[in-house]
Amino acid sequence: MTDETSKENVQEFTFKAETKQLLNILIHSLYKDREVFLRELLSNASDALNRLRFEMVTNQNVVDLTAELNIRITANKDARMLIIQDSGIGMTHDEMIENLGTIAQSGARKFMDATKDKKVDFAQVIGQFGVGFYSVFMVAEWVRVTSRSFDPQAKAVSWYATGDDNYQISVANMSERGTRVEIKLKEDAAEFAEEYRLKNIIHKHSDYIGFPIYLGEEKDAVNKQTSLWRTSKQEVTDEQYKEFYRQTTLDFEDALTHIHVSTDAPVQLYALLYIPSKAERGMFSLRKEDGLKLYSRNILIDEYNKDLLPEYLRFVQGVVDSEDLPLNVSRETVQSSGLMPKLKKVLTNQVIKELEGLAKNNVEKYQTFWQEFGPYLKQGIAANPMDADTINPLLHFKTNLNPETWSSLDDYISRMKDGQKLIYYIVGEDPKSVLRSPHLDYFHSQGTEVLLLTDPMDSFMLMGLHNYKDHELKNVSSADVDTNEKPKEGPEAEKIPDTDFNTLIEQFKKVLGERVTDVRASNRLVQSVARLADADDTVNPELQRVYRFLGKEVEIPKKALELNPSHAVLKNLLKLEAGSDLQNIIIEQIFDSALLVEGLHPDPSSMASRVQQIIEAALEKKAG
Repeated sequence: MTDETSKENVQEFTFKAETKQLLNILIHSLYKDREVFLRELLSNASDALNRLRFEMVTNQNVVDLTAELNIRITANKDARMLIIQDSGIGMTHDEMIENLGTIAQSGARKFMDATKDKKVDFAQVIGQFGVGFYSVFMVAEWVRVTSRSFDPQAKAVSWYATGDDNYQISVANMSERGTRVEIKLKEDAAEFAEEYRLKNIIHKHSDYIGFPIYLGEEKDAVNKQTSLWRTSKQEVTDEQYKEFYRQTTLDFEDALTHIHVSTDAPVQLYALLYIPSKAERGMFSLRKEDGLKLYSRNILIDEYNKDLLPEYLRFVQGVVDSEDLPLNVSRETVQSSGLMPKLKKVLTNQVIKELEGLAKNNVEKYQTFWQEFGPYLKQGIAANPMDADTINPLLHFKTNLNPETWSSLDDYISRMKDGQKLIYYIVGEDPKSVLRSPHLDYFHSQGTEVLLLTDPMDSFMLMGLHNYKDHELKNVSSADVDTNEKPKEGPEAEKIPDTDFNTLIEQFKKVLGERVTDVRASNRLVQSVARLADADDTVNPELQRVYRFLGKEVEIPKKALELNPSHAVLKNLLKLEAGSDLQNIIIEQIFDSALLVEGLHPDPSSMASRVQQIIEAALEKKAG
C-alpha cells in the first residue's frame, strides 16, 4: 500500500502564460464531453501496462515482478475523491517532469510550435502525460500524481497541480510499482464518484482495454478486456455476434448480416461491421448518428467516425480498430494521414463484397436490404461517380414485365430481346401509375422489358448512370422505336383518315394554344389516347425532376402532344360538332390527363368540374 506523499524537497514551478491559454483550449475546445477525462487516464494507464509487459520480455529485474497488471479505480462520493491506479511501468523523477512537462515544463508556445510541424508524431505526443491528461481539469479542483518506476533503484515522485499558476514536484513514499492519480472532483462533477456512472463510462470508452479494470473492492473486472473484433472468427458464435450488435446499438431486430475483418496488409486492421435490418433507427437506439466506432489499440477515439466508409455506405454500423492509427492532439479528432484512405478502401471493399455475396446467395435477404438501403447506393452513383462501376451491379429494379420482383441490371440484360442494344427505363411517381403510362404502350405491345424508376432518388442516380456493360440506358419517352414491328397480340386498329385527323389536330392546336409546342400523330401509341413528348430543346426530364425534388423553381416545360390516330376516343370526338363546348372540354381533359400521367399537372383538383361536365353530357346522350 502507499503512504502519504512527503512534503520535503518540494519543487515549485510556475506555468507560463501560454500554458494557461493552451489548457483552456484543451479543456474547452477539443473535448466535447467531460467524461473523456476518464478515458484519457485509463488510456494512459493501459499504455503504462503495455510498456511494462514489453519491458518484462527481456528484463525480470522489476519492482513487484509477480504483481498483476491491472487498473483499479476507487471512488468516495462523500469526499468527492476519485483515484485511478495502475501497476504499470511507472515514472522516475526525470520522467515525471518530462511526461507531465510536455506542456508544463517545455512551455505551451514550444508545444504549439511543435504541433505545427506536420512531421510530428501525434501518436507519441498524446501518449505522454501532459496532453490528454490535462483534460482532467475539466472535472478536478486539484490533481496529485504519485508514481514509482519499475526500476528498483528509482524513488517515488509526486506531481501536484490545481490548474492555476503553479504546480509542484516532490519526493514521495510509495512502495508498489505503478502510478496513482488522485482527483478532487469539483462540486458540479460529483457524478464521477458514482460507481454506476464510472461503469457506464468504462463500458462506453474502455471496455476492451486489454487489462482488467477493477472498481472499488470488486473482485471481477468491469471491462470485457478481450474485444470481439480481435477474436478469431472461428472462436465467435452467432449468438455472440448478435449479442454484441444488440449491446452496441440497442436494436431489437437482428442485423441482416455481419462482416468480421482481420488483416495485416495493406494495413493492420480489425473490424466488426453490421448491416442493420432497418434504415430507420429505433426510438431506443444507442446510435444517434451515422459513423463507425473507431478504436486505436482497443481505446475508443471516435464514437461516430464518418471517414472510414463512403457516404453511400453510412448505414453500416460497427467498430474498427487499428494499432497503426496516428492521433491528433485530441482523441476527439483523428489526424489526417495516409492511413485513413487505406482503411477506407479495405473496409469499402469488404462491405461491397458482402453485398455481392448476399445478392448472389441469399436473394430474399438482399431484397430486404435493397428495399431499406437501395436509395443510399443510388445516391452513391450520383455523388461518387468513380465508384459507379462498383455500385452498378448491386442495383435492383422492378420492371413492366416483372412488376412484383426485383431484378439486377445483369438480370435485365440476360432477358433482352435478340438485337436489343439499349436498356430502357421509365421515370414515374409510383409503381402502379407508371405501368399505365402511354410511353409504355409500344414496349408493352412488343414484349420489351422496361425498368420502372419510381424512387425519388432514381432521378439523381440517372445523373451518374448512363451505361452499363456497353448498353446505353434510354428513357422510353424519348427512345426511337421501330414502327414497322407489329404488336404481338391483337389486330392493328383502323386509323382515322388523314384528312379527318388533320382537322382534329387543328382543333387541338386551337384549344391548347401555346401550352404545347406541337400536336401531331403518334406512331407508337396502342392503348392510350395521347402522350406528351419532349421538344428537342427541352431540359433533360430527369434533371427537371431533380430540380423539383430540391425545391427549386422549375417552369413546366412545354411539350408536344402526340395523339393515337387509331383510338376510339378520338374517333368519337370527330363525331361531335366541330368547336362545340363538349368537344373543347374533352380536348382540355385529354391534355390534362396527359399532364397528370407525367406528374406535371399543377392543380389536379381543377379537373373535377370539367370531368363532371363530361359525365353529365354522356348521361344526357344516353338518356336521349
